[in-house]
This record gives sequence, structure tokens and C-alpha cells, in this order.
Amino acid sequence: MALQDILDRLRAAERVAGRAEGSVRLIAVSKVQPPERVVAVLEQGHRIFGENYVQEAAGKWPVWRDRFGPVNLHMIGPLQTNKAKLALDLFDAIHTLDRPSLAQKLASLGQARGALPQLFVQVNTGEEPQKAGVLPAELTGFLRDCRAMDLLPFGLMCIPPEDKDPTPHFALLAGMAADHGLSGLSMGMSSDFETAVAHGATHIRVGSAIFGARAYP
Repeated sequence: MALQDILDRLRAAERVAGRAEGSVRLIAVSKVQPPERVVAVLEQGHRIFGENYVQEAAGKWPVWRDRFGPVNLHMIGPLQTNKAKLALDLFDAIHTLDRPSLAQKLASLGQARGALPQLFVQVNTGEEPQKAGVLPAELTGFLRDCRAMDLLPFGLMCIPPEDKDPTPHFALLAGMAADHGLSGLSMGMSSDFETAVAHGATHIRVGSAIFGARAYP
């Protein structure tokens, strides 16, 4: 387990970037990880985790929350509209608001509940056809429509193209967030989080560097 190593690197990246210590939140991405690895990180005191699959999260986090107390849980994978209600029962933040149908569903649920998790709009900065996310040119209209439904996104999220320099994507996302008055920036993973911190990330998503390689079923 390398939690402390990642935290040390994160604190160093904050210092290099002139950021306040603790200004960047480390989301430990626990999807498809063996339970013993996740429990080991919980036992070290970490309380911010990320999951990609609603059903997987529902099968483990209620028990761990009973055992370890409050855990801040972030949905960082694609969210199907038919899983949105269950997601609201589980997650404190959703990083993948990426299309009008999901915005409409969340707005309806939010009106019924009176509250919603913290919301990030996923932006497809690389304009990759196979990847989810709002295209950069469509972000202004999407945010306008969200706000008209009383959805108030906190920030933006991106996943840069694989095997490409992430720097321009982080810079683009930071610029769009600033243009729209959004303070949250969910960007940076195991291989590039220090670069993301230098460009203003408020949340980084680190999985394999903490837990080890995943063994997908």
C-alpha cells in the first residue's frame, strides 16, 4: 500500500505550485479492488474514495461506513439514468454529469429530495468520439440548461486522451472553469496528478498507485 507515498507527493506538488497544504483532495479510487486492500487504506485513516459502478459501491460501502464511520464517496464512472436514484443514496459527489438526460433526471430527483450531491460536469476535452462528456464548444449551453433546472454544478472533470500530454487538457479545463465561475477541478490520476495540481486541480483521482494493479473479473 502506498497511500502515504502518494500523500507525500501530493503535499510536495502543492508546495511547488504555491498551493495551500491540503487544498487538493485525494480520491482513492477503489473500484474493482480486493476488499482487504480497501480496508487497509481505511485503517490508515483515509476517508475519501471513488467508485465507477453504482452496484459495486452499493454492495460494499454501507457496511464499511457502519464499521469505519463517515466516508466521502465520489462517483467517477459513467452514471446511467436508471441508477441515478441509488447513486444519490450512496455518493457525496458525482463527477460525471455529462448529458442532458442525466441532468434532467438529477434535477427531478433533487427537487423531490431537496438536496443533491456535489456535481461536476464531465468535459470531453479531447473530443474523442468513444468517450463520454460535454464537448468544450457545448459547455456554455449545457451549464445554462443545468442552471435553468436549478442544478448548480460545483466544477468540471476531464479524462485526457491516453498516451497524450495531459497538460493542454488540464489547462483547457481550468480555463473553462474560471470562465464559468466554477471552483472545482477534478483532474489528474496516478500518472499525472502532479501536473494536474500545477494547473489548479482541487480533486485528484488515484487508484493503482495506492492499491496496486486491478484484477478485472
